[in-house]
This record gives sequence, C-alpha cells and structure tokens, in this order.
Amino acid sequence: MKESFLQRWFPHPLVSVMVGISWALLNHSLDAGTLLMAFILAVLIPRVVGRFIDYTPNIQWIPAIRLFWVVVWDIIVANLRVARLVLGPTRNLHPKWFRVPLETEHEEVNALLAMIITTTPGTVTAGIDQDRGDILVHALSTDDEAAEIEIIKQRYERPLIEIFSAQKGEKA
Repeated sequence: MKESFLQRWFPHPLVSVMVGISWALLNHSLDAGTLLMAFILAVLIPRVVGRFIDYTPNIQWIPAIRLFWVVVWDIIVANLRVARLVLGPTRNLHPKWFRVPLETEHEEVNALLAMIITTTPGTVTAGIDQDRGDILVHALSTDDEAAEIEIIKQRYERPLIEIFSAQKGEKA
C-alpha cells in the first residue's frame, strides 16, 4: 500500500503535534524561530522514533478527554487529602496493600491504569501481575479496600476499556 505525502512526513501525527506544542511551551515563545524549530522537530522526531513505535492504537477521543479531566480533578483532590493526612495526627493513617483485579489483559489499558493509580497521591502501584490478573496497590490510608477497588474500577479502568475498545481478557 502506497503511503500518502502526509503519512510519509507525519507517520505519527499525535506525536508530531505533542512535540511541536511541547517545544513552543518549553521556549515560552511563539516567534518565527521557535515555530520553525517546533515544525522541524515535529517532522524529525516521529520519523526517527517511528521504528520503535509498533502501531498507534485507535482510541475513542471523547472518553479519553473525559478521563483526562477526571484524573486531573482526582489528583487535585487527592493532594489536599494527602496533605491533611500527612500534616494531621498519625493515628488517622491506615496504610494498606490490596489487589485490584483486572478486567482485561490489554497492555495499554493496564499500563495506563497503573500510571493513573501512581500519579494520584495517596496510592502507589507496586506492579502489574499479568499472571494473577491484578495490580498490587498501596494506599496511604484506607479503611475500606472494597470501596477503593470499586472507585479505581469505575473511575479509571472502565473508561480506559472504553477508550481502547478493549474486551474482557483481550491482549493488545
């Protein structure tokens, strides 16, 4: 199959856009030189790393944008909760380890779920166990493991499954 001009020059358009915007943001400028360099990098970097990117998954953008804002909100709220817990009396801390069962073997879904759990203050993933089909999570303070697991599954895992159109037991 013959590639179009755009496919040849922009093999991974999302990566190109992210590189170009990142360059402009890092330079705090929109002058001609910055925009020219952003364009050059947006063309070159995806072409150089293209052979390391097997494929670009098809994702559902509306649920992805929705999940992004849910995660941003949860990070803000979790930071406030963690600050209150850490600055308060230690008797309020109830750290626990628990396992979150995974609905799918889809690698992107599970990797992103682990990343979201890790970026939300108060929880840290210790690892994805594909053989057991779960993620080991450490919570800074929780009294109800089942409620924590349900929050993770409802707020993060189910939207990720929708974003990647993953099926139960599916591998990426």
